[in-house]
Amino acid sequence: MLPENLKDATVVLVDDTPANLRLLESSMKAFGLRKVQAFSDSAAALLWLQNRPWDLLVLDLDMPAPNGFDILKALEGRNRSAMPIIIVSALSRPEDRRKGLSLGANDYICKPLDLPELLLRVRSTLELAIATQALNDDRDRLEQTVHERTAELHNSYQSIIGMLSRAAGYRENETERHVMRIGEYASLIARAVGLTEEQCEHMRLAMPMHDIGKIGIPEAILKKSGPFSPEEREIMQHHARIGHHILNDSAATPLTKLAAEIALYHHEHWDGKGYPQGLSGEDIPLSGRIAALCDVYDALRSARPYKTAWSAEETLAFFRERSGSHFDPGLVQVFERIFDQLENIQNSLVDEAPKSLEELARIAGSPISDILNDRSL
Repeated sequence: MLPENLKDATVVLVDDTPANLRLLESSMKAFGLRKVQAFSDSAAALLWLQNRPWDLLVLDLDMPAPNGFDILKALEGRNRSAMPIIIVSALSRPEDRRKGLSLGANDYICKPLDLPELLLRVRSTLELAIATQALNDDRDRLEQTVHERTAELHNSYQSIIGMLSRAAGYRENETERHVMRIGEYASLIARAVGLTEEQCEHMRLAMPMHDIGKIGIPEAILKKSGPFSPEEREIMQHHARIGHHILNDSAATPLTKLAAEIALYHHEHWDGKGYPQGLSGEDIPLSGRIAALCDVYDALRSARPYKTAWSAEETLAFFRERSGSHFDPGLVQVFERIFDQLENIQNSLVDEAPKSLEELARIAGSPISDILNDRSL
């Protein structure tokens, strides 16, 4: 008899001789199988097999069209381990056996039947099929779990990146929308130069951390309104190495390694006159060259307390003038080609106007006098 876990397997019998079919069906049910589908019409059987799940097919070959070989051909795309087929046929020539097995049958039994042998083969074939299906189910569950965990990790990365980027931005009064914009710019340029979608997404996430190293710069220098002294400029330029050090530890992921690369190289110039390493041309990683464009473009097109926003025409003229010196000339050509798309991003993520003291007081629920006395503002 069958073990309990095999009794609900769906077994399909196809034989155009009614007497043979009744014998097979009664034998299978006596063996303990509860879900037996029997067909003397091979066309009806094929339609059923193609539209419903099943665990084992016991198939005759010598039938009116579609014959057993036709059915094997029609089912060739199935998972042979999970949906096995046993041929039961009076065609006993070696070439028939070889043809049936080459078309995807798992076993071949010649008539006249030895029913006990057939039932033993049904049992062993079902055991393998059910075990295979269980493994496939486990694999699918594992893949789903990995997909869910990967999505969770991706969301965690995004959250952490946002926090780090905002932390650096607050030190220099950068806005959250500035952080969003430069990520979108970087992704757009990366796509325009032919990087993969995954690489473009990594650029979008990594670019906002380009200035994370400014966390390590003294506030007196970071917020100085006038020009830097040579000593102050040297200290300020350390932010590139500081950012790289923060992001590139032994447990760095491909995403944080890219962010570390951008942090280190986004102030390098095509002509070698940038910092911190004075690299030139294509010795500067592509990510750093893209980041240089994004950073300067957003700085020029954004208003700040100490300057007004440049116009689109002034900005384009600046990049054309600095092509081949500050910027990669090939990337400047790409930049010009997609300039309208960059402008769309810039216009859709415009910085909010500073709130009035009255509005701040309303939001905080405090009198204006309290806000004026709050040294944190």
